[in-house]
Amino acid sequence: MRDVAFLLISLGVILLGAEAFTNSVEWLGKRLGLGAGAVGSILAAIGTALPETMVPIIAIVFGHGTVNASEVGIGAILGAPFMLATLAFFISGVAASLTRVGGLKREYMRVDRSIIERDLRFFLLSYTAAILVSFLPAHGVKEVAAFLLIGAYIFYAWQTIRDGQGVDEGDLAALYFAPRSKDPSTKLIVAQLAGALLLIVFGARNFVTSVENLSLTWGIPAFILSMIITPVATELPEKFNSVIWISKGKDTLAIGNITGAMVFQSSIIPAIGILLTPWQLEPLALVSAVLAILAALTPYLYVRARGVIKPSQLLVGGVFYLVFLAAVIVWH
Repeated sequence: MRDVAFLLISLGVILLGAEAFTNSVEWLGKRLGLGAGAVGSILAAIGTALPETMVPIIAIVFGHGTVNASEVGIGAILGAPFMLATLAFFISGVAASLTRVGGLKREYMRVDRSIIERDLRFFLLSYTAAILVSFLPAHGVKEVAAFLLIGAYIFYAWQTIRDGQGVDEGDLAALYFAPRSKDPSTKLIVAQLAGALLLIVFGARNFVTSVENLSLTWGIPAFILSMIITPVATELPEKFNSVIWISKGKDTLAIGNITGAMVFQSSIIPAIGILLTPWQLEPLALVSAVLAILAALTPYLYVRARGVIKPSQLLVGGVFYLVFLAAVIVWH
C-alpha cells in the first residue's frame, strides 16, 4: 500500500509539474512571437508529453542499466502512442457519437483535413520506422536512425511554423507565477519553467521506484505496469479536453490535440529510447506497436480517401485496446 500511495503521489507531482510547464511554455511561445497554431501543435504538445518523456529518461539514467529500469523506460515510451491511437481516439469517438452539433447528430467529424492527415501520416511513418529499428543488429546503426527521427521532427516543427499551420489551443491562461498579470516578465516565465521541470524530475524518480517495487511485489513485469499506468495516468486526463471541444463542435481542435501529441510521441521519445537502451523489443511490445499503427491507419486512410472521419472509425481504437489487454492476460 505504501508503494501504491507513493505511486499516486508521484503521479500527482508529475501532472502538477506538467501543467505548470505547459502554461509557461505557451507564454514563452507568445513571447517569442510564435503563431497560436505552432504553440498549440508544437510547444503545448511537448509540454503535455513531458511526463512520458521524463519517466523513461529517469528510469534509464538513474536505474543504472537494470532490467526493471529498462522495462519501465520502454513501457512508458511505447505506452503513450499506443494509448493515444487507441483509447484516446475511442473516447473521442464516443463523445462525437453522443453529442450533437446544431441539434443534429454528427455523421462526420468536422476536421481540417490537411492538419489531421499530415499528423497521422507523420505518426505512421516515424513510428513504424522506430519499431523496425529494433530489428537492426548493430547499435551504431540504431543511433543513426534515432538522429534521423529527431531530424524528422525538427523538419515537421519548422514546416509547421513556416506554414503557420497547427491547432490553436484556445485562450491563453494566466501565468501561474503571475495570475493577475496580462503581460508577465520573461524572468517569471523562465522561473516557472525551471520550477516545473524540477517537479517533473522529482515526481518521475519516485514514480519509477514505485513501479519497480510494485512489479516485484505483484509479480507483474515492470514493462506492463509502466505501459498501462504511465500513459493512462499522465496523458489521458489531458486528452479529456478533446471531449469538451467535441461537445462544442470544435472537432479539429479535439482530434488535433491527440494527433499533435502522437507526432512528438512517435519520433523524439522513441529516439531517446533508441539512444539510451539496447532497443530490443519483446513480443508484447511489438504487439502494442502494431496495434497502435493499425488503430491510426483506419482514420488516416479514410480521411485521405474521403477528406472526413466518421466517429465510428475512432471507436475502432477501443477494439485494439481490448485486444492488447487480452494479449497481456494470455502472455502472463
